[in-house]
Amino acid sequence: MIVLSGTASAQWVNFPLPGTPRTPDGKPNLAAPAPKTADGKPDLSGVWRNPDAKYLNNLAADGVQVSFTPWAAALYKERQESFSKGRPSESCLPHGIPDAMMVTAAPFKFVQTPSVIMILYEYQNRFRQIFTDGRGFPNEMTPAWLGYSIGKWDGDTLVVDTMGFNDQTWLDDGGHPHSDALHVTERFRRRDFGHMDFEITFDDPKAYTRPWTASLRFDLLADNEIMEWVCENEKDAARSVGK
Repeated sequence: MIVLSGTASAQWVNFPLPGTPRTPDGKPNLAAPAPKTADGKPDLSGVWRNPDAKYLNNLAADGVQVSFTPWAAALYKERQESFSKGRPSESCLPHGIPDAMMVTAAPFKFVQTPSVIMILYEYQNRFRQIFTDGRGFPNEMTPAWLGYSIGKWDGDTLVVDTMGFNDQTWLDDGGHPHSDALHVTERFRRRDFGHMDFEITFDDPKAYTRPWTASLRFDLLADNEIMEWVCENEKDAARSVGK
């Protein structure tokens, strides 16, 4: 599937987008100041990606101390020993938060409006809504793969609280588990035109004895657009059965 993504993305690589600051030689100036919206808020719009695979398999790669509850420790050990066999994406099921933003070869796009911020994931064509219109969480939340997200601004940082998850996704491809009690708090800060700092805190008393936090960064894919990426693992499985 990574090969398919690379092939599709090549269609719109180096498509000059308006509003992109440029160096004298015409290349995107990734060190230029971060853009602002009409109301003065930082504008996170653009196509972003995880620049390396450091955290894809282990969000705690930098020595983050993770304290599991007994059942979560046993489940994580099982996933590690099986080399992550059975992760949801094998069956074309969604990556979760933040796993969907860590697939190195599959970028994601922020689309920002005053009342809602959309994250469009190239991988599996998923989307996520972050409401910034002052609403609270619904009184009833049907468990969802990407949960329900409410955002607010803390200076130049977008702070997003998400709850209402099902318990089917993995936090990373290495298999850090979570339950339906998961509450994540994300902090997005666009440092300049081409770089975004990201911090996420996991609070799940069923899976971890205390909250824990991971940090990483995203790089802008300037002059690019996301493309269609259809998961067809079920067709592969059918062909295998027929052999």
